[in-house]
Amino acid sequence: MTPLRRGPYSARTMEDELAALEARVEALIAFTRELQDANDILRRELLALQERNRDLNGRVVQATMRLDALIAKVHE
Repeated sequence: MTPLRRGPYSARTMEDELAALEARVEALIAFTRELQDANDILRRELLALQERNRDLNGRVVQATMRLDALIAKVHE
């Protein structure tokens, strides 16, 4: 088995790579927080729209009942 050849790896290069990795991790954390905030906003909007949909469905049911009653009166 041949030994792995490793090039010269200075402490400076390693520090630079660690700093770059740290920056990427920080960017990912910030992006994750942004996504979580956007998700929270979307959840609130969804809840509001679901409530509005329930309200509108109730109004359609009421209007249908009134129309049915009017049609029944016309046929009398």
